[in-house]
Amino acid sequence: MKRLISSIFIVVAVWMATASVSAQTLIKGAVPYFSAEEMPDMTKWLPEPPTFDSKAFQYDISQYEWGKSRRADAARSAMAISHASIDPVDICSHFNKALGIEITPENTPQIYRLLIDGMETANNITLKPKKQYQRTRPFTYFKEQTLVPDKEDVLRNNGSYPSGHTVIGTTAALLLSEINPEAANELIEIGYQYGQSRVIAGYHWQSDVNASRFATSVALAKMHTSKRFVKQLERAKREFKKLSR
Repeated sequence: MKRLISSIFIVVAVWMATASVSAQTLIKGAVPYFSAEEMPDMTKWLPEPPTFDSKAFQYDISQYEWGKSRRADAARSAMAISHASIDPVDICSHFNKALGIEITPENTPQIYRLLIDGMETANNITLKPKKQYQRTRPFTYFKEQTLVPDKEDVLRNNGSYPSGHTVIGTTAALLLSEINPEAANELIEIGYQYGQSRVIAGYHWQSDVNASRFATSVALAKMHTSKRFVKQLERAKREFKKLSR
């Protein structure tokens, strides 16, 4: 009886710890492989965001204007708006066609688990630089509306450098490319467009997006040092192989 009670206590304790972590995450239901404190420190190896009087910032401004011009394309605007969602099912839906199967918690539990935990882990690499630099977002700098106005108040005081959405989209693309290398070109293109969507929507400068793409590769390298990640990646590969026969 004592052993049974002890076992039940351990199971409940683990469940509560997992639930506590998940409640604090950006991606619903995710359990990151590494905390923000455990991730590589972007402020140590990436330059600070461009100052307002620099030539690099002039490029950011030109790209902001480019982004606004792309809004005239209804299909591209719709894509940028859809990329703003951080609901994991919405994120996965953008990659389904390229991957060749539908990614859902029910249909592909192993792939889905890898993605949500991986995206959350990668996003953790952005937290320190966002807080340290507190870079003003384009829509605030220009006092103009974005393509997703209902998110403006939430993100106005959230640092622009780097772009969390870019990291999340790029992470999904890279992880799925490991699962299905034959579809890498299509998957990575989708991940690339995630970043450009943030410029088009008016939420990020191009330099935010570019920094995020490099940061994602660093985050993924860190993930590969986690035994839990490596095991989950293998489970996801096996699941894909079985479903794609």
